[in-house]
Amino acid sequence: MAGYTLQLFTDRLAPGGTLALPAGAVRVLYVAEGGASIAAADTVACLAANSAWHGATAAALTAGAQGARVLRYELVAGGTARDGEATLAAAVTLDAAGNYLMRCDRVEFPPGGVAYTHTHQGPGIRCLQQGKIRIDTAGASHTHAPGEAWFESGPDPVFAAGAADADTAFVRVMILPSIYLGRSSIRYMLAEDQDKPKRQSYQIFIDAALALPGAPA
Repeated sequence: MAGYTLQLFTDRLAPGGTLALPAGAVRVLYVAEGGASIAAADTVACLAANSAWHGATAAALTAGAQGARVLRYELVAGGTARDGEATLAAAVTLDAAGNYLMRCDRVEFPPGGVAYTHTHQGPGIRCLQQGKIRIDTAGASHTHAPGEAWFESGPDPVFAAGAADADTAFVRVMILPSIYLGRSSIRYMLAEDQDKPKRQSYQIFIDAALALPGAPA
């Protein structure tokens, strides 16, 4: 087993603004507002709002005419955030010889929607985009507002409740065993919840095999 850091940065770029992203991280870039282009490995991808890119090489991010707000998720070797002040960074332990995937999706709840007590099969960082959400886990309860992020370890049971009077949505990136490619990673913990209607919906942007970054420090 080896130590890595999963980290989230929130990049706000003025119209035409650029950001150079060095090699050494496996990244997901999710455009939350505006539009942007990503140049990497002799290719250019143009992203509108609510779309994502995945890569593991050096890249250049350029905002479009309306500017951009981009959620930049990175998996790096070692135990600390490696450039700038992250919105959130969390240490994760992975099997350097294991097979993993990196998933980026958007989860939406209608007013009053909940995710019954559940686990996932790997760690991830979520960032709320609209509404509000209460997360109950590990004996504590926290309510998050738009722009705030939180980490879920995967095996720790979580109960989530969206806003009672508005839609709620968050974007997340998780590291999962590769056997979950194209499959849900959620497991409900209580027998009485198994057959209850599940009102949340999912939009998957990235579900890609993951080559872990270089030897941990």
